[in-house]
Amino acid sequence: MANCFLHKTPVPIIIEAVQQMHPFFKLLILILAVAFFVTHVMERYTVKGMIRRMARGRMKVSPKKFLRIRNETGHRQKDSRRYISAKYDFAGVYVIYNKTQRLYYVGQANKVLQRVNSHFTGHGNGDVYADFSYGDRFSIRTIRLRGSGCATLNELERKYIKKYDAFGKGYNRTAGNKG
Repeated sequence: MANCFLHKTPVPIIIEAVQQMHPFFKLLILILAVAFFVTHVMERYTVKGMIRRMARGRMKVSPKKFLRIRNETGHRQKDSRRYISAKYDFAGVYVIYNKTQRLYYVGQANKVLQRVNSHFTGHGNGDVYADFSYGDRFSIRTIRLRGSGCATLNELERKYIKKYDAFGKGYNRTAGNKG
């Protein structure tokens, strides 16, 4: 049975088709594959790409890495004082996890990156900042409102406060905004 399955797979057919192709089409396929790979790598390692991955909730980062991403500036003269992240900031929620004490803090903002930055620079939740200053280890996760399945930031925030029990066993002082 196993041999029968292997003969039905399209891989040998594809290999044979590629071998019979005109060299121009082989080159075109190679160029497209390289372009796809380069685009994927750029998306993964550029500031813009990392922010996109963070917005989709696919990337947890340490405060150190977050601050490095957040505070990256433009390389051209006119952009040298602007944060790249300001251009790609988004509305959503953020989940700050204290790995040392196993505590969560969930918050919402129209500019998530700017708001998370404030927590680690002394302008946000005082308890989070104090624990960060004392050397506790943290991770940060962000979720964009658009595409989350929730209609409002309040709804999305309540969902994640409940999911992580951030009100009962975390830094949150309420179960989320009701509005």
